[in-house]
Amino acid sequence: MNILIIGGTGLLGLEAARQLMKRGHEVVGVALPPLPEGVEVPPGYRLVYGNYLSMSDKGLLNMMKGMHALVFAAGIDERVEGPSPIYDLYFKYNVQPVRRLLRLAVEAKVAHAVILGSYFAYAARKFPKWELEEHHPYIRSRIEQEKAALSFASSGAMNVAVLELPYIFGVQPGRRPVWTILLEQILAMKKKTYYPKGGTAMVTVKQVGQAIVGTIDRNKGGHAYPIGYYNKTWVELLTLFHRHAEIERPIATVPTWIYQLGVNRVVKKKAKQGIEMGLNMKKFTPVMTSRLFIDKNEGSESLGVQPDDIDQAIAESVQASLKALQGQAMVGMKAE
Repeated sequence: MNILIIGGTGLLGLEAARQLMKRGHEVVGVALPPLPEGVEVPPGYRLVYGNYLSMSDKGLLNMMKGMHALVFAAGIDERVEGPSPIYDLYFKYNVQPVRRLLRLAVEAKVAHAVILGSYFAYAARKFPKWELEEHHPYIRSRIEQEKAALSFASSGAMNVAVLELPYIFGVQPGRRPVWTILLEQILAMKKKTYYPKGGTAMVTVKQVGQAIVGTIDRNKGGHAYPIGYYNKTWVELLTLFHRHAEIERPIATVPTWIYQLGVNRVVKKKAKQGIEMGLNMKKFTPVMTSRLFIDKNEGSESLGVQPDDIDQAIAESVQASLKALQGQAMVGMKAE
């Protein structure tokens, strides 16, 4: 197959390219320069450097002609903050591009599309009482993105899958890990590391690549796949962070009401700065204090995702985050 990846040099896009090419597929990636220092591009991987958002419909359509599959591995996550309404920014980078790209993909007769989404969309379906779409601009954008993508499958125009991805561990040389933020918070604490109860599903970068490959091979029609393989409580995860960052102090689970007080202070500070966050932290407490786990039977195993060394992936993520905090130059998140 010929496959086009939007976000072709990102942590997930490049891993997908590697795994697809190992299976004999021809892959083209679209990405913003620069390529992070130290990254090795697979031989034969054709990269088109540029901002796909500023490319013309005609240019994108020509790029898609002859392609069998499209992978959207771009967009922005909840770390992006800014002036209100922040949803406009999420719409620009997460929803609008999917509508445009899939419309062009249908015109180019692309048979398969894979959209890398968020497990918060899965959480919204599973726990409607949390009202995630109503309260959180970022989660709303992911839900709208999913609806937009699957609408192309419901019309019978193409096979579409949205991978609802949880926390992801693994590194790319020269790229700043998303886990730098959490490690910085941990290091700022003194006698104890304080965190609420709860936990999360997680996968490795390699497993996301496997899910993308499996989706292109197996998905028919339109489906949202919750992708999870390992589940850890926050205490279990932070214990690994402590070990790999050589932090020696107890981890204390704080009562939910104390966690909420801390959140309220952060929200008030951001409001004074004129900043709106992608997650309404006052309303996010039920999510943060729950065990938002995903059984691998819900999506991962059906796509051929295999076991991986999650503890090693966490170790690599923590060590790279330490380097970033120590000043090592790294490429950060880009939406294009």
